[in-house]
Amino acid sequence: MSTEKQDGLTRRSALGAGIAAAAVIAALPSLGASAGSAEPSPEGEPRDRSLEPASQRMPVAYVPHGGGPWPFVDMGMPRSEVDELAGYLRALHDLPQAPPKALLVVSAHWEAPVPTVMTGKRPPILYDYYGFPPESYAITWPAPGDPALAARVQQLLGAAGFPTASDEKRGFDHGTFIPFKLTYPGADVPTVQLSLKAGLDPEEHLAMGRALAPLRDEGVFILGSGMSFHNMRAFRTAGGAEAAETFDRWLREAATLDPEQRDQRLAQWSQAPAARLAHPREEHLLPLMVIAGAAGADRGTMAFNGKMLGARISAFHFG
Repeated sequence: MSTEKQDGLTRRSALGAGIAAAAVIAALPSLGASAGSAEPSPEGEPRDRSLEPASQRMPVAYVPHGGGPWPFVDMGMPRSEVDELAGYLRALHDLPQAPPKALLVVSAHWEAPVPTVMTGKRPPILYDYYGFPPESYAITWPAPGDPALAARVQQLLGAAGFPTASDEKRGFDHGTFIPFKLTYPGADVPTVQLSLKAGLDPEEHLAMGRALAPLRDEGVFILGSGMSFHNMRAFRTAGGAEAAETFDRWLREAATLDPEQRDQRLAQWSQAPAARLAHPREEHLLPLMVIAGAAGADRGTMAFNGKMLGARISAFHFG
């Protein structure tokens, strides 16, 4: 489901089988000015806020974004699963000890040849799901963009050797606007999306996260939006449930190891038990690699462990 076309086809077949389509992670805005933005100094000269340390280092988080417009439209999913995941995403608002200046969201639903950032000041909504009721296409989340933060992201990635690109017209995909509408219902925190890099190399995404780590000290809440289990054909099957349990046990251990071991394990994720049953294609796992890279020396904790359409899914926090 990396491209919109593939995503639509997958979702249509998933609906036919009674399976919910996987959503993507929504962007989280902040109440203050965005990290890296310039504001006038007392002398009237622009001041680069990226050079000013935040009062509190931001955590980083990898979250499951569920399936389609699941929290806002009745899709026939078990009520207990909907309520449990929605409750976690609402509580995510309180994870940072200080309000974030901005959100940087790495969504599983955007891949580009090089890491690419959204630069629009008022990003639209990209309804990149298909076959749902009409009300699914009226969901709004008008969080402002943050061009200065986008430029800072490009600066950090460029310094680490990554060519980058920008996209002024792209909107928030459902990996951002669906889950983070729950976390930040006021849509009042500036939000920027960052794409995955084509090829989906885990080492490259760990390195991207390491390059972005300084943003945590600039008041930016970095979020990876994906799903720890993402096999559309296996939801609501006994084999899928078993594979999800097996892979999730491995992932819970790997993500909470000391940082060096953690990154080694995640770089070799495809060797894990049931890895390719859990992720026939790994775009929904790769946001975790960016988050783990940005975590640096911070050890991970399992913050959520529930089910989606009978399959075990987890969220992880660092810092």
